Amino acid sequence: MMSVLQNNDRKFWLDSMLKIASPILLHLNNRTLKQEMPVEMQEGTNREKFSHLEALSRLLVGMAPWLERVSEDGEEEILRLKYAELARAAVDAGTDSTSPDYMNFSDDFQPIVDTAFLAHAILRAPTELWEKLDDRVQKNVITAIKATRTRKPIFSNWLLFSAVIEAFLHKVGEKSWDPMRIDYAIKQFDQWYLGDGIYSDGPEYHHDYYNSFVIHPMLVDVIETVGEEYREWTALKESIIKRSQRYAVIQERTEGPY
Repeated sequence: MMSVLQNNDRKFWLDSMLKIASPILLHLNNRTLKQEMPVEMQEGTNREKFSHLEALSRLLVGMAPWLERVSEDGEEEILRLKYAELARAAVDAGTDSTSPDYMNFSDDFQPIVDTAFLAHAILRAPTELWEKLDDRVQKNVITAIKATRTRKPIFSNWLLFSAVIEAFLHKVGEKSWDPMRIDYAIKQFDQWYLGDGIYSDGPEYHHDYYNSFVIHPMLVDVIETVGEEYREWTALKESIIKRSQRYAVIQERTEGPY
């Protein structure tokens, strides 16, 4: 049987992911990310306040399915275990208030976005990115994620950022999770459904990529996490999943080779 790493396509995708991941995770492991990471931004956008959490969270939400699934290939499994350990160390560095790489969870509105991606990553990889964390780190993560709840999201896909944060809190057993934030997001997006797998991003339709990397993934993972809590959520679960499946077909036919 051919090793996964002898498969050229698989090797290309794996190498590409780890090329992106390694600088971020290794620097966070050494707690030198803020010291070493260049921040490129348009003048006046103040991205230096947000870029470190953005780098960690958006990396982990993409890596999470790979981190969570035990590989059948021995070589790849060694890599997976190594990067899962680095990912946990990175989460520790970013949420420990005494760390030089402690990240911004509470200043301005942008942290709502990237905290949601961190919460989503944990929903996608609960074993590797939550259950294997020390109790101390788990408490820090919960404190950091709750810090975003002092601000309201924009009336758009941001509703799902609040929803996925609450779904995470429910998942980890926090009694203070807020079903109203989830209910609002789920029902509002049901009203924003345009047909054929497409949701509007807010009151007006945007022809962009938000259906693919925010709206469908977060709706599906929120409903799969909390969908049994209320009957009206359960009633929407099947349609949310079928819409996501239809959108996946559209993506495949739009972007895939023929």
